[in-house]
Amino acid sequence: MEKQDGTKAIRVKNTKTQYNEHSTPVFLTSSFTFESAEDMRAAFADEVDTTVYSRFVNPNYSELVNKMCALEGTEAGYATATGMAAIFASMVAVVGNGDHIVSCRSVFGASHTMLTEVLPRFGITYTFVDVKATETEWEASIQENTKMIFLETPTNPGVNIVDLEMIGRIGKKHGVLTNVDNCFATPYLQKPTEYGIDVVTHSATKYIDGQGRVMGGLVLGPRDYIKKVETFCRSTGPTISPFNAWTLSKSMETLEVRMERHCDSAKKLATALENHPEIESVKYPYLLSHPQYEIAQKQMSKGGGIVTFELKGGLKRGVTFLDSLKTCSLTANLGDSRTIVSHPASTTHYKLSDKERAEVGITPGLIRISVGLENIIDIISDIEQALNASK
Repeated sequence: MEKQDGTKAIRVKNTKTQYNEHSTPVFLTSSFTFESAEDMRAAFADEVDTTVYSRFVNPNYSELVNKMCALEGTEAGYATATGMAAIFASMVAVVGNGDHIVSCRSVFGASHTMLTEVLPRFGITYTFVDVKATETEWEASIQENTKMIFLETPTNPGVNIVDLEMIGRIGKKHGVLTNVDNCFATPYLQKPTEYGIDVVTHSATKYIDGQGRVMGGLVLGPRDYIKKVETFCRSTGPTISPFNAWTLSKSMETLEVRMERHCDSAKKLATALENHPEIESVKYPYLLSHPQYEIAQKQMSKGGGIVTFELKGGLKRGVTFLDSLKTCSLTANLGDSRTIVSHPASTTHYKLSDKERAEVGITPGLIRISVGLENIIDIISDIEQALNASK
């Protein structure tokens, strides 16, 4: 009988050293030694699977990757220093000059900048597709030189949902690699590969760590594809540090219990705010009012830990609301044990034009809440008092 995800996240571990430790130690070393010149030659020739240099691979890196592969259901993976390094590597390892990427328009601000400003410098073009696009509209965006379809679901920050089964079907039909940023859902809530998706990327800085401590990223997918990612990263250097990899691997042991609390509290918060007189609208994947509620029910086991709402009064009201919070944090992260409130239009997506923000539903009054692990009574109380103070 195959073990459950919660067990895999705890029990997928490195082989013990000669000290027979129960908890995997941190391997803070830049390189590894060999018994002979022949052993060293074989290692550098990739004839044997062994540790060589921590820019290539490290035992802490390997444990983290093995855990994530077990949870996401992929053949192989690669760990990077940050989530954006993972997304960049996941693309440029296989997409080059003259190639084309189809992307959902609703993506994280840095991903949007990468697609619109960075990749075009290397001769890579893109086409954006609306988050509400039909299968026909997605297919119409594919060109002869399209190499990848990239998207997030739920999206950041609008928590919109894209049908993974539809995207997987399109990718297979046209022979195009599909790449899903699964940061918001984590493998505990959603497994893109079960819907035919080829590649899964993560900002491990968020829920995988879960306590706002370290940064990291992951690219997970077929073995031959990951080999290309590995080759690119070995030469360009965005590999994760051993300490960060160790921290993230240990953090995964509590992923299941943390996500249960995040999701339960987020659902309670969304429900409490849905009919609040000072709020124009609330969006949460597991609310019946969510426009893609049925898709969320199909591909997610719970609604996640992110809630967004539109304040009555727009930007000016939003600033007063944020400044009135007493318990919740104002910071640039999410997926933390502490509840975080942010204003996407002036932070994560400030580089987008007013038109671009409007196209992805980021209004001046949009507030994003990453619901933490505090008691939900205190979270709701703080938000309600800030709403009252901002009248």
